[in-house]
Amino acid sequence: MSDVLPRQPLPKGRGESSRADLLPPGKKLAPLDDSRWRKYLSDYNEGLGLVYERLVLNDYLDRIVSQHNIHTVLEAPIFGMAGVSGINSVRLAQRGCAVTLVDDNAERLRGIERIWGELCLRATFVHHADFTRLPFDDHAFDLAWEWAALWYLPNAEALLCELARVSRKLVLVAMPNRVQIGYLLRKYLLERDFVNYVDEGWADIHRIKRVLRGSKPVLSVVEGLEIVEEGVLDVPPWPDTVMPAAQVLQRLGIRSKKLDARFSGAGWNWSTMDYYLGRRPELKALIDRYTFLERAPIPWQIKAIWAHHRYVLAQVKSKK
Repeated sequence: MSDVLPRQPLPKGRGESSRADLLPPGKKLAPLDDSRWRKYLSDYNEGLGLVYERLVLNDYLDRIVSQHNIHTVLEAPIFGMAGVSGINSVRLAQRGCAVTLVDDNAERLRGIERIWGELCLRATFVHHADFTRLPFDDHAFDLAWEWAALWYLPNAEALLCELARVSRKLVLVAMPNRVQIGYLLRKYLLERDFVNYVDEGWADIHRIKRVLRGSKPVLSVVEGLEIVEEGVLDVPPWPDTVMPAAQVLQRLGIRSKKLDARFSGAGWNWSTMDYYLGRRPELKALIDRYTFLERAPIPWQIKAIWAHHRYVLAQVKSKK
């Protein structure tokens, strides 16, 4: 069902210089409560918002695979998106890509490997704690990517440089959009303490682009990447609160039995795993009904006031 990459020494070559030593440490982060991910290793009910996020992301990944002839993929780190950990790259595996997943938490990685086994999909699972030095050769993957994971890292800049080093074609980086209304609602009203365990500076897409373009002298393997596309993803008609609707109502002090019944209980079940396992094949059609903002023919800069994520796609330019 899966391939497990053995522990190996760091590759030597053009990328062997100490990038981590050249980069300043990031913000000191508070420990993240493990219950945020442990629950979803067995409870696949993620909520409507996460199912929407995953399925529109799948549409975008489909386009990348088709347009850029992607065959090998690295996702590192795999912990970023809420809900079920480790399934962001499932669509890539379904498209026939050889997928490698890297996580620094052994318990979580074991759960993810089991989940991929349930899906009857192959992947390589790598337990590796140092995201400033990934255990792969230069230019090892067609696509290296992460989704909403940078701000959990003590040195996100080094990870971006590593994604650039190990990619031979593309680097995809997506982060929560901190200028949209839902993010501000979360930050200042619903969950004020979440900024203690993330480094908000890495939700700045301009900062990410500066690193990928090689504005700092740490990209020893590539001259710097060329930004080939940027925009927004995950633009449903509801705000980005990163919590179930019933919990949002509770935090806002809204008490309504009708609303509680609407957004909780057995009737309110949204599971991407059910879709992948063929138990609810209708989910894609249901989600597509909510994509009118996502598909609207208006500039992405306008959508950014509501979009939940910003992304940038960069292309590798090898040294001559």
